[in-house]
Amino acid sequence: MTRRALVVRHSGRPEALDATEAVLRALRDADVEPVTASQHTTADELPPFELAVVLGGDGTILRAAELTRGTDVPLLGVNLGHVGFLAEIEPADVATAVQRLADGDYAVEERVTLDVRLVDADGTVRTAWALNEAALEKTDPARMIEVVVEVDGRPLSSFGCDGLIAASATGSTAHAFSAGGPVVWPDVRGTVMVPLAAHTLFARPLVMGPSSVLAVEVIERSPSTAVVTCDGRRQLPVARGTRMEVSVSDVPVRFARLYPAPFTTRLVQKFDLPVVGWRGARSGDEDGTS
Repeated sequence: MTRRALVVRHSGRPEALDATEAVLRALRDADVEPVTASQHTTADELPPFELAVVLGGDGTILRAAELTRGTDVPLLGVNLGHVGFLAEIEPADVATAVQRLADGDYAVEERVTLDVRLVDADGTVRTAWALNEAALEKTDPARMIEVVVEVDGRPLSSFGCDGLIAASATGSTAHAFSAGGPVVWPDVRGTVMVPLAAHTLFARPLVMGPSSVLAVEVIERSPSTAVVTCDGRRQLPVARGTRMEVSVSDVPVRFARLYPAPFTTRLVQKFDLPVVGWRGARSGDEDGTS
């Protein structure tokens, strides 16, 4: 039976060409047939594949997640971006990494995704999903949107704002982080809510549990309509009177990890955080006692 690996690359990055050629060679050397995907390839157009290699930044990985979500296929990210939170390796390590991927020498990390449900005023229901976030934002730059926020079937607050971000733990280091939200460890199954330029005294980010449902209604008198953007890629228009519901999904995205490490280590490396002066636990004092 032919083994296949999906290869997704950032088409606008010249450095991706050399890295892609290295990946294709490494796959063929491992007797794995590469299957390349273009920007517009859909999952239905692809033959069965058991591995996926992604070359680019986190945006390219989000693109690849569209093709692998709902399968058991793990993504291996090659960082060609700036921060590359979701990427696992750098281009120089491609040959060794691909061989390890083909040999099954990796750990699998599952990342929670979010289910997004839009209920229009006429009862029409539309659905979407997000690995990072669903961002509800105004469409008129000169006006704000008026929203009511609900958690677990109970109203929480209403205010005018530029928008609101509902993020997963994975997305907590992306758009939500830039908007002032907290960093959430990736094994936390929950939803982060971050208001954008809210006109209210109570507009703090919130973190909800795995069974909670966050709902945001754009009220009828809202000065502006809105749009929901999932992972910066998939957009749905939001009219006045539309209700957005966000909950933790049962369908994850899987990542191949060649170098499992605590999230703290990844956070320090990706954000270049200062840790000078750290001594660690003293010998015989790991439990924090003296």
